[in-house]
Amino acid sequence: MARSEVYEAVVVGSGPNGLAAAITLARAGKSVAVFEANDQVGGGVRSAELTLPGFVNDVCSAVYPLAIGSPFFRSLPLGQYGLVWIQPPAALAHPFDDGTAVIVERSIEATAFQLDRDSARYQEFFQPLVMGWAGLDTDILGPPRWPRHPLNLLRFGVSAIKPARLFAERLFRGERARALFAGLAAHSMLPLEHWGSAAFGVVLGITAHALGWPLVRGGAQQLSRALTDYLRSLGGEVFVNRSVETLEELPSSRAVLCDVTPRQLLKIAAANLSSRYRDQLKKFRFVWVRSKWIGPCPPRCPGRLKPVSELPLCISVPRGTRSPPQNAPPGAAISPQSPLCS
Repeated sequence: MARSEVYEAVVVGSGPNGLAAAITLARAGKSVAVFEANDQVGGGVRSAELTLPGFVNDVCSAVYPLAIGSPFFRSLPLGQYGLVWIQPPAALAHPFDDGTAVIVERSIEATAFQLDRDSARYQEFFQPLVMGWAGLDTDILGPPRWPRHPLNLLRFGVSAIKPARLFAERLFRGERARALFAGLAAHSMLPLEHWGSAAFGVVLGITAHALGWPLVRGGAQQLSRALTDYLRSLGGEVFVNRSVETLEELPSSRAVLCDVTPRQLLKIAAANLSSRYRDQLKKFRFVWVRSKWIGPCPPRCPGRLKPVSELPLCISVPRGTRSPPQNAPPGAAISPQSPLCS
């Protein structure tokens, strides 16, 4: 890779974080280039024909509440670059062993109604947070600073900092509400006993009611494509099929940003990292922590779900599970997920 070009910043990896960083720099008038090892941009936000010709499958992530809920993403004119959102009639369904399911509706009341004795607790917790999302989003998704809505942030923070299991067991009394929250919090990719794991469940619960969980028309790749096209319109450059083995291969620049995994960072930047940080990267482990299966509606699921049989049915399964549980509907399949996935 030639080093003749000079940029103010180079980004390694074209996942959504890498593209967002590049767009931020380009909007500020900085020259920036993105290098991607694969033949498509996107990282976990990609699509491919994995089953039959003509059928597009999202490789990893599939729904994006924070893409429409993030102050940064809301500022991007991605609609001008072909991005179209699809809002399903409900965010998700969480099935149970008895064949029933809880459907997370946009309506807090309609969702809470399915939670039996936890109905009031669910409404009391989520209602103020959903109502205050318009200000809370900036405080929790933006850079650290004095909060614009301190009381709302405090209400969120005292719950979000807890382990998901502890939070669910203290707030809810029934298994349906606890299981639903566990499924949401599992997106953290952390054991549910870890401090801070409740934050993911709280945020995804809020967004399910405040924003919905939208899909991208045409598949996740269209989101990455729109981000890339917008970046190029700002003067940024994107190079695919350009694997980076070491930072020394990159063009000259004032800054290098790496949107890669810990192992990849260790490989390409070991010489530029402290021994302590290298040791921390070596300890990072990839594990199976959550899966979801998509298939027909369970036999006893609420009638609300039957007209939308393509709605994702999310279920928590043990680590390492490679096939659907015995009680899964016919045709169900399991796929590993990343922190961005739902």
